[in-house]
Amino acid sequence: MGLRQNLAQFMLLVAVNALVGGTLGQERTVLPLLARQVFHLDLYTSALTYILAFGLAKAGTNYVAGTLSDRYGRKPVLITGWLIALPVPLMLILGPSWGWIVAANVILGISQGLTWSTTVVMKMDLVGPSRRGLAMGLNEAAGYLGVAATALATGYIAANYGLRPGPFLLGGAYIALGLGLSVITVRETRGHAMLEAANHTSAHARAHGELSNREIFTLTSFRDKSLSSVSQAGMVNNLNDGLAWGLFPVLFAAAGLSIEKIGILAAVYPAVWGAGQLVTGALSDKYGRKRLIVGGMLVQAVALGMVAFGTGFGFWLAAAVLLGAGTAMVYPTLLAAIGDVAHPSWRARSVGIYRLWRDGGFAVGALLAGILADAYGIPAAVAVVGLLTALSGIIVAVRMRSTDHKPAI
Repeated sequence: MGLRQNLAQFMLLVAVNALVGGTLGQERTVLPLLARQVFHLDLYTSALTYILAFGLAKAGTNYVAGTLSDRYGRKPVLITGWLIALPVPLMLILGPSWGWIVAANVILGISQGLTWSTTVVMKMDLVGPSRRGLAMGLNEAAGYLGVAATALATGYIAANYGLRPGPFLLGGAYIALGLGLSVITVRETRGHAMLEAANHTSAHARAHGELSNREIFTLTSFRDKSLSSVSQAGMVNNLNDGLAWGLFPVLFAAAGLSIEKIGILAAVYPAVWGAGQLVTGALSDKYGRKRLIVGGMLVQAVALGMVAFGTGFGFWLAAAVLLGAGTAMVYPTLLAAIGDVAHPSWRARSVGIYRLWRDGGFAVGALLAGILADAYGIPAAVAVVGLLTALSGIIVAVRMRSTDHKPAI
């Protein structure tokens, strides 16, 4: 157990998660424009149904993924996730109605729930307790750099060759490559978690080593102050990400920005988010999780305020950088905090429950942003979500215990 001892397999999983992120990135620039320009959806609530569908599907699958990976192993769940994704690019290319796009996102959400959740758990298995923040930083950096690079590439493809089919052919290539790598080269890691569990001697481990699924859900969601604080922060983080995904391209297009510039803005936010996690995950190992989570939520709130009240490509570019930086402070740190508290024997299930709440934020964000944007306009919707993000950071500051890790093996 350890990063150095498992470096080759760890870096392979980093590459696989970059492909998982790229599969999601094929939509970030193109789908909001497709809703308006091809399917002529005028209401924001209607246009954001694909994010609602994606969020609900992914959130539910995250929960199932943890249980399945504990029962059947990590690798079969990962491969299943890739197989489920196979029809998505064709549905996005050929879909004759918006219902097809929504259905494709249900399938994509299920696939992402299985693949991304499993790569998270597998990296936790491999590295053990002492480098968990670094591992999560590398995992999430790879995924969101994949999102960013693909958002930029699909913006270029769409500007030069149209909204369909070009951007989604890239997603199809990612799925084929990810499936091949997962089948041929990825190895099972559940044995590493069993080894860690056998040597886990902390008091928290003794108290909670054997829990039912219901008890783990209650502990992660409500009872444990650290786990529940992390869960609500993850949900609000993805609430504002769902807003950025669905409404930012529409806001920028309404301001007269070209598709190329919209693609740049859609890419910069996850690019800074992704690259920043190469640093923030390791920083959370050294300086603790709580201060990075609180600071990151507040930085995101400031960035959303800049989007709501500012105008122009340059100002929005600065806001996108700031939003990415705040998210980078939060994202791997939340996962590492779950790993600190949860016992290895039920860690995969606790991660799944956290990701259930976190990715449920996509659905909440799509509904809330759509309703507010239809009633008051996009800037008002962004401002409200910014306030909610600041409130979430305050809740973490007040309620979360320090989870600074002391190795228990």
